[in-house]
Amino acid sequence: MRKYEGMFIIKPDLPQDAMQNLINQIGEVITKNSGQLESSDIWTEKKKMFFTIKRYNEGTYYLATFTLPPEAVAKLHQAYKLNEDILRVMITSKE
Repeated sequence: MRKYEGMFIIKPDLPQDAMQNLINQIGEVITKNSGQLESSDIWTEKKKMFFTIKRYNEGTYYLATFTLPPEAVAKLHQAYKLNEDILRVMITSKE
């Protein structure tokens, strides 16, 4: 198991309850792939992006730290890319 950090940019116009459901889904995908969510932080203030992503100029950022088997990272990327409420995902190894 390796330690990873995931940065998720979420649509800025997502309602608060839908945002919470999405964050719960992110954690569920990690645990379904034999991972464990260690910490998470949501930046409630919308941040302006340097360039437009899917017609959005700003987004809500969510940072998660988790442990996961290395072979499951590709599965995570695929699962998050299919979600239209997530504008961008970046997962990096912390080790």
